[in-house]
Amino acid sequence: MPAPRLEINYCTQCRWLLRAAWLAQEVLTTFELEMGEVALVPGTGGVLDIRLNDELIFSRKEAGRFPEAKEVKQLIRDMIAPDKPLGHSDRK
Repeated sequence: MPAPRLEINYCTQCRWLLRAAWLAQEVLTTFELEMGEVALVPGTGGVLDIRLNDELIFSRKEAGRFPEAKEVKQLIRDMIAPDKPLGHSDRK
């Protein structure tokens, strides 16, 4: 099975590159051994979508808000490494 690929599609018009890059850094730091690739994909129209292996796991438009790093990590963990502890990100 190929290593997981995360794609963060962000709005260039809204200047969300830094937010997308920060999320990518958080994911790579947490899943450095499990993740195969993290891609930043420029878009327009207020998009901030996160896909894991082509499956949409978070959409800013659908949620009506930005994702928290903690919830992105939990979503990814649940899909690719269910037994991996996330330390403080596991706490409520």
